Amino acid sequence: MKEGLFIIARGIGQVMFQNNALSGLLMLAGIACNSWILALLALAGNIVSTLTACLCKYSREDIRNGLYGFNGTLVGIAIGVFMEINISSMFLLLFGSALSTWITRLFNRQKTVPGFTAPFIITVWILLLGNLYLFPTLLLPAIPHVSEAVAHLLKAFCLNIGQVMFQGGNILAGLLFLIGILVNSRIQTVYTVWGAFLPLLVTTDFSAFNAGLLGYNGVLCSIALGNRTFKSMAWASLAILLSTGIQITGMYAGITTLTAPFVVAVWIMLCLQHLSSRK
Repeated sequence: MKEGLFIIARGIGQVMFQNNALSGLLMLAGIACNSWILALLALAGNIVSTLTACLCKYSREDIRNGLYGFNGTLVGIAIGVFMEINISSMFLLLFGSALSTWITRLFNRQKTVPGFTAPFIITVWILLLGNLYLFPTLLLPAIPHVSEAVAHLLKAFCLNIGQVMFQGGNILAGLLFLIGILVNSRIQTVYTVWGAFLPLLVTTDFSAFNAGLLGYNGVLCSIALGNRTFKSMAWASLAILLSTGIQITGMYAGITTLTAPFVVAVWIMLCLQHLSSRK
């Protein structure tokens, strides 16, 4: 029982690359500060995806490290963000969380590119498209765009971190996420701050800016690529800027981008790193 709780907590922490149960608990607390319903859905998605991996007899070490839980965590939260909470959406949570585990397994079976949050992205896109054509009433209406003319730096910085898990309604959520990273890794904390800060310098859309919608991909890019070398800082910075550009383009195109800008940007940087090392 105790080990199971640690696995679930690590699965939440792994959303931000933290293989640490305390990190996961602090992040769960951050979600709960914004919405206890989303916190419960995060737990439900995590549990379902982890149990799916156990039943399918996937790698025990990967399960123990929460690597089959974090995509399910994001799927669970996404259900609460995009859909009405009812029996139908709970069924989709079960299906989607299990599906994210199976897609994760497909990525793990190849060595070309890491999956990161791609299983979550693919799963949620499938669910949203399916609902759009089959059950449109299940989807929540889009939040009206409110124009803002002033930048709120502290709010934007914190929400850039919180929006990694859809937590755009509470500054404390982002701060607890940051503390969760700090208890596990100081260097990754530095890169989290850099990933949340750099996008603030390259936009004039204050509505998206203040909502944290332009920086959460940069946070993930920075953590994924950053280490103790200046070269890694350069690669991380390029990925942050690229992901911000992809996010802005996707938003203007009306695409629900999720964390796709992060995944695409890091894949491109890893490809460039590979080509650079061969030369």
